[in-house]
Amino acid sequence: MGRKQRLKELTIKDNFMFGAVMMDEDNCKGLLERVLELPIERVEISREKSIIYHPEYKGVRLDVYAKDESQTRYNVEMQVEKKPALGKRSRYYQSQMDMEMLLAGEDYAELPNTYVIFICDFDPFGKGKYRYTFQTTCRESPKADLEDGRTIVFLNAHGKNESEVPKELVTFLNYVKEDLAGSEKEFHDPYVEQLQKFVRNIKKSREMEERFMIFEEMLKEERAAGREEGIVTGRAEGLIQGKIETARETLLLFLQSFGAVSKELSEQIQKQENLETLKQWTQIAFQSKSLEEFTEKIK
Repeated sequence: MGRKQRLKELTIKDNFMFGAVMMDEDNCKGLLERVLELPIERVEISREKSIIYHPEYKGVRLDVYAKDESQTRYNVEMQVEKKPALGKRSRYYQSQMDMEMLLAGEDYAELPNTYVIFICDFDPFGKGKYRYTFQTTCRESPKADLEDGRTIVFLNAHGKNESEVPKELVTFLNYVKEDLAGSEKEFHDPYVEQLQKFVRNIKKSREMEERFMIFEEMLKEERAAGREEGIVTGRAEGLIQGKIETARETLLLFLQSFGAVSKELSEQIQKQENLETLKQWTQIAFQSKSLEEFTEKIK
């Protein structure tokens, strides 16, 4: 068993440190401006969606969720190891943003633009690009624009096309890929210097040290539970149970946009073991305008 990592040993590409750094609105704003090459007046971070601020949150969530003055939504995540189905993972994140806004009463026509951004310490597509940007295009007529407002960006810290992207973005990605010693060197960039200073302050914080310890324990428990479930029920059943847990948590998250969910309703959802029923309830939630209406429809 490997030893526990300490907060002082983390760099910005560690998920915990990245989430802590990007909870600062100036840091997040600077990142988005470099990635998208768009001027942003201000950003607002949704702290309640981060495990760093809610360590009791069931399941590990470390992406950064923000919106700007135009109500554009951003979901940013650090990826150190290549995981399968990154494209479908981005699809899931975008659907989460859309569903949250629709539940809040937004009309389809009023849905704001959304950006899902993955910062990768590897080349996700093997083409040597620092940045891969995806938007919906028409196969038959490339000039036809669907105008669905969705953009997915994959950043590659090991890109090779420096002449095609801004120098500031390359410098930031060079900082991301460095190890602990390399992350402290001089990058001659004001934004990176700002991040370095922020990281140092986090490492000095007793509160953040405690949060990191809680986070490490949660990861340990989650992995142990996954191993035990896999041994007892088999991998296939474990995957199904994982989907049920995700469906419950997603439904409860949707319902919270209406207000505080009662203990009775929360327990009813947590006790539900049928995945198809949970999916039906989620669909009902989309069509409801209040917790009372939802509760009445699922009786």
